[in-house]
Amino acid sequence: MLLKFIINKIGEVLNLLNILRIITIFPELFDSFSNIGVVGKAIQANKVSFGVQDLRDFGIGKHMSVDDTQYGGGPGMVMRPEPFYDAVEFLKNTHKEKPYIILTSPKGNILDSKKIKQLSKKKCIYILCGRYEGVDQRVQELIIDEEISVGNYILSGGEIPAMVIADSLIRKVPGVLGSSESMLNETFSENIFGKKKEPVYTKPRAFKGLSVPEVLLEGNHKKIEDWRKKMRK
Repeated sequence: MLLKFIINKIGEVLNLLNILRIITIFPELFDSFSNIGVVGKAIQANKVSFGVQDLRDFGIGKHMSVDDTQYGGGPGMVMRPEPFYDAVEFLKNTHKEKPYIILTSPKGNILDSKKIKQLSKKKCIYILCGRYEGVDQRVQELIIDEEISVGNYILSGGEIPAMVIADSLIRKVPGVLGSSESMLNETFSENIFGKKKEPVYTKPRAFKGLSVPEVLLEGNHKKIEDWRKKMRK
């Protein structure tokens, strides 16, 4: 128990994330995300400063356009660089912290537990959400620090990947989870050597012909821990 306490405290000291901003053309998609569950409680308790910026506020012309046709031809629209650049510059003026800027993209580095751990050390993160046929290459070259993908497949836009990244980061902020041991013993955590967490059970003891393993009912903590280690994959 002392070792777990020490590991947890070290994690709290190293975890620095306190500002998270999303830049998107659909800010309303984040209304429920930022108000419900663990994420909502963390934001309401000011454990992390979370905000969503409407990219269209920085659109071009009277129609506040954020996209245009491709040079060289081709199907679909491409998101322009100016709105992203102006939105980032605007947000930079709202706080002192230098942001680490991410673009959600299927071409990016794959998101995994190791990547989340790296990102959780960043004090301020902006996540830019792409749409349509893609984002002008100059956004990658002038603005962002890293492209991140949540998997080798295509989605309609970067908002859902942004939620995945944000959720994974926010739950790592100290004090967000109800139990300090929850993070230590979850799937992929270092405490279980990056393995998948063992099966878990609750009431009833028997359901549809399936029963809770007897070892979990006997109260022998050594046997229980041995069983859990054996069941991890």
